[in-house]
This record gives sequence, C-alpha cells and structure tokens, in this order.
Amino acid sequence: MRIIALLAFITLLGGCGGLQEVWEGPGARVFRPQTLAVLPPMASQYDSAREDIQEVLVDALMKQGTIERIISSEHVTDIFQASKEAFDSLVFYFSRLEMTGQSDKDSAIKLGKALNVDSFLVVRVNSWEYIRKEGDNVGRVGLSLRLIDATTGTTIWKARHERSSSYMFIKPSLKSIAKDLADEMIKYMPPQAKK
Repeated sequence: MRIIALLAFITLLGGCGGLQEVWEGPGARVFRPQTLAVLPPMASQYDSAREDIQEVLVDALMKQGTIERIISSEHVTDIFQASKEAFDSLVFYFSRLEMTGQSDKDSAIKLGKALNVDSFLVVRVNSWEYIRKEGDNVGRVGLSLRLIDATTGTTIWKARHERSSSYMFIKPSLKSIAKDLADEMIKYMPPQAKK
C-alpha cells in the first residue's frame, strides 16, 4: 500500500510543470521580434549576481534560436557606459517600473533606439543564495522576467520562477542553477520555438 501511495505522489510531482507565474499580453502569440537585448538586472539585494544572470539569459536566448539577433551583455554595457542619454533612459525606465509596475512607453522606445533593438528583457533577481530550508542545505536562484516591445513600449510577457538544489557538503554553483532556470523560463517566452 505504501508503494502505491509513493508512486501516486511521484506521479503527482511529475505532472507539476510550468512556471510559478506567467502572464501574456494580447499580442504575445503574434510577437516576432528580430533583435533583443537583455538589460542589466534591476537593483536588488543580489547585485553580485547581475553579470552572471545577464550572461546566462543571453546564452539561453541564443540556444532557443527564435530571435534573429541577441545583443551580447558586454555590448549592452558598453552602450550604457558610452551614452549618458541611454543610461538616463535606463534609470528613468527602471524608476517608473518600480513606482507604477508599468512599462513607460517613451523611455522604452528610447532604450530600444539606443540599443538598436525591437525588444528587450527586463530582469529582476529575486533570490541568489544558500539557505537552510526544511532541514536541508539549499542553493536557490529566483528570477522575474519581462519582455518589452521596444517599438511600442508595451509589456508582451512576464514570468517569475525559482529553482533550488539541495546539497550535503559541496555547494552547487548558483550560476549552474541559474542556467537551468534561464533555459526553463525562456522556453515559455514569446516567440515560442516551432514544435
């Protein structure tokens, strides 16, 4: 009887799929951007993870292969360092997003022009840590992503998810956990790969 209960529980867990939160805007199914930039992650208590997160997201997007050109994180950083106007647009965009929860149309369009892209990904690192959870040692990474149409400033898609890996003695690499998380989240992002 215990074996049957255990098998039922494992089957139930296997059926749990998807992300913690996903939202698609009205135009998500037909959205077909040609170019995309991953913005530097928004400020949080996990700022030490910013470069790693930006890198793993760019890699995951390139692997997905549904967008023609993904701008490298180094190039995005170079643009913001070279242009005060681009950097000011980024700061203003992030502050409006924090205050209102909405994408600011004008600054989104300015960012798109500065980066020479028709879409960009806004990233927030929700967790990047080693913790004790229910008696286990756990490495945990959590992200929120928001896909923006840089030609209109509208939010096309947003999602939130988290991954963790338990360990006894050797800590798992948070960057490795982030790679798995990024790969999983990007699968749900428009435009989806043709099946």
